[in-house]
Amino acid sequence: MSTTSSEHSAPAERTAEHATHERKEPAYLFTEKHVADKSEIARRFIETRARLNANVDKTNNFLVKRFYNIDHNAYLEGALPAKTKELMGLVASACLRCDDCIIYHIVQSYRLGAARAEQEESLNVALVVGGSIVIPHLRRAYELLEEIYS
Repeated sequence: MSTTSSEHSAPAERTAEHATHERKEPAYLFTEKHVADKSEIARRFIETRARLNANVDKTNNFLVKRFYNIDHNAYLEGALPAKTKELMGLVASACLRCDDCIIYHIVQSYRLGAARAEQEESLNVALVVGGSIVIPHLRRAYELLEEIYS
């Protein structure tokens, strides 16, 4: 069986396509302060997260820093928009039943311009994938969505 020249060039094309999707910081439409001013749930979360992260930062733990760096880089703009990645993070967080992570991804998605309907559809996917065990987390997520989008 012979191969065509286009089949031989496929890896090079994929490399070239990948190169056009450089990672960059997302352009947030809203600050954390803006979200905190709209939502008491978000405000408490943002303040608590900052305080607890300061404790972790004091340890100067190399492995934690590396993991935080990987996490940060995973959500940069690239082949997928940062907003899409945050919505994917929301789905995974709901399936894993992590309320802190759910709040974080709702806030980040909102800051990146996600509409409430996009967040709700993402939570629908989480419900289908994760099953009924997701429902208590869904309730808390909807409470936050109500505060942010009202």
